[in-house]
Amino acid sequence: MAAWSTSLPREAARLLAVLDVAETRVMVDPTDEGSVIVHRKRAGISVGAGRFGAADAETLVRQDLACWQRGEAGQRTLVLSEAGRSYLRRASVDEPEAAFLHQHRETVTATIQTEVGLKRVRMDAEESPLDWLRRRKDRNGVPMIDESAYQAGERLRTDIMLAGLLPGVTARWDAMPTGGGPASPSEATDRMIAARQRIRHAFDAVGSDFSDLLMDLCGFLKGLEQIERERGWPQRSAKIVVRLALARLAEHYGIEAAARGPAGSRGIKTWRAVVIEGGRA
Repeated sequence: MAAWSTSLPREAARLLAVLDVAETRVMVDPTDEGSVIVHRKRAGISVGAGRFGAADAETLVRQDLACWQRGEAGQRTLVLSEAGRSYLRRASVDEPEAAFLHQHRETVTATIQTEVGLKRVRMDAEESPLDWLRRRKDRNGVPMIDESAYQAGERLRTDIMLAGLLPGVTARWDAMPTGGGPASPSEATDRMIAARQRIRHAFDAVGSDFSDLLMDLCGFLKGLEQIERERGWPQRSAKIVVRLALARLAEHYGIEAAARGPAGSRGIKTWRAVVIEGGRA
């Protein structure tokens, strides 16, 4: 299985896919702490099956896609997390989670260009605020949000849907297969709990003001004008705060920003001004 991601480095994405292969173990190379080695059982015999940089393994751990466990002999072994399994399923054409989301949103299948080539994915038929922000450009042709901010918002958006936090989205767990058939109620409940835990960690990381905003943007799909109107903010101020909130979220997820510069520090001052002027300080 090949993993797809616009936020994962190529080798980290390959390592993630390797972790999903049966009878495979990934552990730190005892002779080189800067590498991890892959062992795979064939005919009952463990054989070497590749090598990756330890930095690639840590990238997966930082994004909660994998975690370290102690093996039978006490060695550290890298294993897929539940979030990692969900990530790989979303990267496949016939993703199980899409069957659940498809019940509640009108979706279409689209072909998009990724770093590993063309990929067919399911997308909402209606453009979300995140899509609009990524498509909208300023006078210099720069999108209102970069790719890392967009990916962070989409990741949160998916978790909000899977967690069943939105009104009118009923949790028909039998529609969320795991590859071998319908999910059991307990298995589906575990998925919901895992999604809610990821959301809680994300909201704790970004803070209460940003978390409320992100819930409106990524969960309830409110546009910038509605956000400004409901909060009493000045016109055209929401885009500044949204950029900051998504940047903080991307930082929490470990998604590397596409561009760095002094704009980030200027934005923090702007956020404080917006909060005070909007009457929420």
